[in-house]
Amino acid sequence: MSTGLPHVAGHEHPDVAGGWLRPAVFGAMDGLVSNVALIAGVAAGASTAGADQSQSVLLAGLAGLSAGALSMAAGEYTSVASQSEAAQREIAREREEIRRHPAEEVAELAARLEVMGVDTDLADRVADQIHRDPEIAVTVHARQELGISPDDLASPTVAAVSSFLSFAVGAAIPLLPWLLGVPELWLAVALTLVALFACGAVVAQVTVRSWWYGGLRQALLGGVAAAATYGLGALVGVGLG
Repeated sequence: MSTGLPHVAGHEHPDVAGGWLRPAVFGAMDGLVSNVALIAGVAAGASTAGADQSQSVLLAGLAGLSAGALSMAAGEYTSVASQSEAAQREIAREREEIRRHPAEEVAELAARLEVMGVDTDLADRVADQIHRDPEIAVTVHARQELGISPDDLASPTVAAVSSFLSFAVGAAIPLLPWLLGVPELWLAVALTLVALFACGAVVAQVTVRSWWYGGLRQALLGGVAAAATYGLGALVGVGLG
């Protein structure tokens, strides 16, 4: 993550705002949960309706994988692009304010520094020194007033690719038994729960939660979704049978 400022040696942080972590995590979880739920529902419905379960599940699973991955990518690209463009608009407005009203902006920054506990004289000197370089002033004002960094806006392309790939990988896991010639729903659910637990445990490493809590939470949510859709599919299948 680029901040434009020197970093203290031995005090590094993982990139939690670079535009890839959230869509990748969300995509993998969504792919796992949505496709195992879809497969469970189709399997239950096909079984109670007397249809060919293997073909129905495989077709539905592949359709869910492709449609979901494309939808995730398009949605992430649009949302991140819109967010970045809105941020760029506000940064441009701040740059113009600094150009047109430099004295007022210096005073505003000094006041913000005082609120943070900096002595008045020192705050005035720091604000004046920061404004000697307009681009540094823009960066500092953007961080203070908008909570963003002009050099560290999320990339819509990175978000879209991350969500597409992670969703596709996640959605493929429940389909593995059918792709490998072992069409068993219990195996698909088991593989999905293990994958969800692993994803939750890994994600917990960059949060305040313990690995087992993160893993169990994701596995539980996926299990509930699969069970609910299985029950709905069975009811629909009875009606069609």
